[in-house]
Amino acid sequence: MARGEARGLPSGGLCAATPGAVRATTRCPLPTHPDLLPISPETLPKLNPTVEKHPENSPEYVGLTVNAGVAQPPSVNPYLKPRRRQPLPSAADLVEGILKGDVTRLARAVTLIESVAPQHQAIAQEVIEKCLPYSGHSRRIGITGVPGAGKSTSIDVFGLHVLKDGGKLAVLAIDPSSERTQGSILGDKTRMEKLAVHPNAFIRPSPSAGSLGGVARKTRETIVLCEAAGFDNVFVETVGVGQSETAVHSMVDFFLLIQLAGTGDELQGIKRGIMEMADGIVINKADGDNIERAKLAQAQFRSALRLFPTPPSGWTPEVLTYSGYFELGIPEVWDMIDRYFHFVKENGYFERRRLNQARYWMYETIDSELRRRFYDDPDRASLIAETERKVLDNRLSPFAAAQLLLK
Repeated sequence: MARGEARGLPSGGLCAATPGAVRATTRCPLPTHPDLLPISPETLPKLNPTVEKHPENSPEYVGLTVNAGVAQPPSVNPYLKPRRRQPLPSAADLVEGILKGDVTRLARAVTLIESVAPQHQAIAQEVIEKCLPYSGHSRRIGITGVPGAGKSTSIDVFGLHVLKDGGKLAVLAIDPSSERTQGSILGDKTRMEKLAVHPNAFIRPSPSAGSLGGVARKTRETIVLCEAAGFDNVFVETVGVGQSETAVHSMVDFFLLIQLAGTGDELQGIKRGIMEMADGIVINKADGDNIERAKLAQAQFRSALRLFPTPPSGWTPEVLTYSGYFELGIPEVWDMIDRYFHFVKENGYFERRRLNQARYWMYETIDSELRRRFYDDPDRASLIAETERKVLDNRLSPFAAAQLLLK
């Protein structure tokens, strides 16, 4: 029995033509069985194209209509006017804007530094040379930690605490790039909600682009421009614990390691590596029921640091706890950083470290430039391809091939 008959209605449901219909619109379902079709299948080809396409629009289906739809809009906005590519700015124009503190010119100059185009690099190097005499007066602080430790959230609260006493802050965040697509989300800025809208803050995320050393070199050049623009505090956020920490450590004055409670026992703290480079260790998320675990981790790291040799600065790294989300313990962390700068400036290590970093980056730049010139040499391209085929065919060892190409 049909649903309509069960309710004392015709099997077709409620139709406008049905006496005593409750609704004015039709609820006649489309029959699927040939015996129930008001129009026999033989008559369908004789219908006009509209009815054949939509048989429910036939007069036999009283009250049923189907809209024909709307035309698809164009995929491109017809009112969109093509943007004219802006000409490359001159080095003198960029330097003038940077020295005045214009963040727009600063961002444009950083883009040229990160570009690999030869014409962009020529302008960028000229800008760096002219800004170099105005740099070197800031506090350079590197911030690293395991992924998920809360680096970006911590930078947000650290930055606001620094700007509370005046000055300007630049945040250079290195974002990891995909090994497959070579793309980067560059989403670190989204976690710095308050700092991103502060008038005295400049946040610049940069992709690692698969070359940690290359990005670190460009980051160091960006630090020079930020200092010339009047930023007296520079934060450098790394991609996470890994190879990039060595490069970032060689361009900052204070290296802060953010840890989490429960990530390992005391043996993990004894292991060499990132712990040896840290000038200060802070344990994040010390709030709620995690406070006791954070204090236990603090004791373990303090015990582990006693087994390390004294750093060249003579400073003994401190271990503190804080909560970036609830903004607890932030003044204590910054007081530790203030004590460090006062300590290393008094014993002369601050200047020695800056000079050693300059020498380090001179040799790093030589290595990267030699590598670039080797691969960009058009006369060597065919020889590289031929030698690569011999290596793939096992006719030549990789080491012998490298020696052959370097001759």
